[in-house]
Amino acid sequence: MKLSEQIKILEFSDLGDERGNLVVVEGSGYDIPFEIKRVFYIYGSDAEVIRGRHANRKSEFVLINVSGVSKVKVDNGREQQIIELNRPRMGLYLPTMLWKDMYDFSKDSVLLVLASEHYDAEEYIRDYDDYIKELML
Repeated sequence: MKLSEQIKILEFSDLGDERGNLVVVEGSGYDIPFEIKRVFYIYGSDAEVIRGRHANRKSEFVLINVSGVSKVKVDNGREQQIIELNRPRMGLYLPTMLWKDMYDFSKDSVLLVLASEHYDAEEYIRDYDDYIKELML
């Protein structure tokens, strides 16, 4: 399957008014195609820092830069694509078994991550060569 068919750019509704912006994100098939079991965020990373560098066997993710800008390089073992997360209404859906690197964080970047699974170190593939081997099985 092509990488462009695996990932999806999500656009969330802005329900704000004269008082300011309000973006609502609902899980379980509304805005997010899974039940949200874990939420974490990355901030205070320098532009040179690379986060992620792994694939997940079970977890799906949606990445939202709620402040600032960052980039995500996504790799399915055959293709790579770079997505710039630059709007708080924009989400990037990543299914299982995609390698991901998050990088080029602006000083004000806050990258919110919604996950379909609770943390389990055993489901992470942290070596790229092991990732490629597992894809070939």
